[in-house]
Amino acid sequence: MPKTVILYGINYAPEIAGVGRYTGEIGAHLVAAGHEVCVITAPPHYPGWAPQSGSRADRWSKETIAGAQVYRCPLYLNRNMSGFRRLLAPLSFAISSTPVAAWQIWKRKPDIVLVVEPTLFAAPAALLAARMVGAKTVLHVQDLEVEAAFAVGHLKKGSLSEHCAKLFDRATTCAFDCVITISNRMRDRVAAKGMPRERIEVVRNWVDLDLIQPLAGYSAYREELGLRKNQRVALYSGNLGVKQGVRVVLQAAAKLAKRDNVVFVVAGDGPMRPTLEQAATELPNLRLLPFQPETRFSEFLGLADVHVLPQERGAADLLLPSKLGGMLASGKPIVVTAEQGTELAEFLGDACYLTPPGDADALARAIEEVTAQPADAEQRAARLSLAASLAKPDGLRAIETAITKDREPGAVDRSRRGAE
Repeated sequence: MPKTVILYGINYAPEIAGVGRYTGEIGAHLVAAGHEVCVITAPPHYPGWAPQSGSRADRWSKETIAGAQVYRCPLYLNRNMSGFRRLLAPLSFAISSTPVAAWQIWKRKPDIVLVVEPTLFAAPAALLAARMVGAKTVLHVQDLEVEAAFAVGHLKKGSLSEHCAKLFDRATTCAFDCVITISNRMRDRVAAKGMPRERIEVVRNWVDLDLIQPLAGYSAYREELGLRKNQRVALYSGNLGVKQGVRVVLQAAAKLAKRDNVVFVVAGDGPMRPTLEQAATELPNLRLLPFQPETRFSEFLGLADVHVLPQERGAADLLLPSKLGGMLASGKPIVVTAEQGTELAEFLGDACYLTPPGDADALARAIEEVTAQPADAEQRAARLSLAASLAKPDGLRAIETAITKDREPGAVDRSRRGAE
C-alpha cells in the first residue's frame, strides 16, 4: 500500500559521495515504488563543504528530484570544517529546517517520518511533529556522529559537553519507533543506548553492480596519467577528511617516494584537500584528481592495482565506509587500515589485507607486497562475492521493507492520527 514519507536529513542528491548518494537513492526508490516522498535537506555541499551545482547555502529553495519534492534549507559552510565549525553546520541546518519540517509534517500528515543521521540535531522537531500527527518514526543511522566527533577529536573528551551530547544522543535515538543502521557493531552501539534490539534493523550500504564491474584489460586512465607499464597504482577515491584517515595514505606515499614503481592516485574532495594539493607538488609519486564522473567510475576503480581503505583508530565501528562496495565490485585487492575484531575486518575476512590504523610503515609495506605479487584468484572471487551481497536492488528493497512495515510490539503507540 502506498505511503506518504517525509525524508529528513542534511545530505541528499545530487551529492555523489557518502550519505547524500544513498539517501537520494532511497528517495528515488520509494517514489518508483509508488510512495509519495517529501524531502527536507540542505543544499548539496558534501564532501567539499561548499555549495555545489550553482546552489546557495544561505537561502531556502524548492525543487523536484526523481519525483520527490525537495525543500532545501540554509546551513553554515566553511572549507575548514573542524572543531567547533563542524558542530555549527548541523546546528545551523537544524535551526533553518525545523519550521519547514514541522510544517510539511503537519500539512501532509505522513505515514512515515524518516530521519537520517547525520544529523541527529534535526531529530527532536521531527519527532515532536510526527507524534502530533501519529506518524511512524524511523532513524536511519549512517554515522554515529556524536560518538565519532569525540573519537576523531572534533570535540574534546571528558568535558561537560561530552556528557550532555551523549545524553541527547541516547534520549533522541530511543524516542524513534525503529532504527535502521548499516553494520552489526553499529547496531550494538544503538542497542547500548537503550533501544530494544528487535526494533533495530541492519541494512548495509549497497553498490550498483550494473555501474561498477571488474575491468577487462588496462584502464584508459593509465595513459591519461602518463603511467609506465611497470608502475603500479595504489588508489584512494572518496572524501578527504579526518574520519577517513587519509593522512596515513599521504604518509605512506612519502615513505615510498623513492620507489618509482608505485604511484598513489587520490581522487576526491574534503577538508584535507589543500594538504594533499601541497603534498602533490612535493611527492613525485602522488597524483591528485577530483571526483571522477559516474560514467567512468568503473574504469577509474579498475585503474587500481590495489585499493587503499584507511580509517582512524577509534572510528572503525562508528561508521562503515561507503566506498567499500565499489572497491569490492572492481575485484581489485584492498589494503584496509583496521584492527582485528572490528566490523570492517570481520566483514572482509580473507578478502583483503589488514594493517594497523595510523601505521604508515605497515601500510607502505603492504602496498609494496600486494603490488609485487600476482593476483590471487581465490581472494578476488571472495571480494566479488561480498560485492554481490551488497547489490543495490536488494539493499533498497530491504530499506523500503524496514521503513514501511508495521511498528514492532513495544514501540510507542501513536496510532491515533492528529487532526485529519
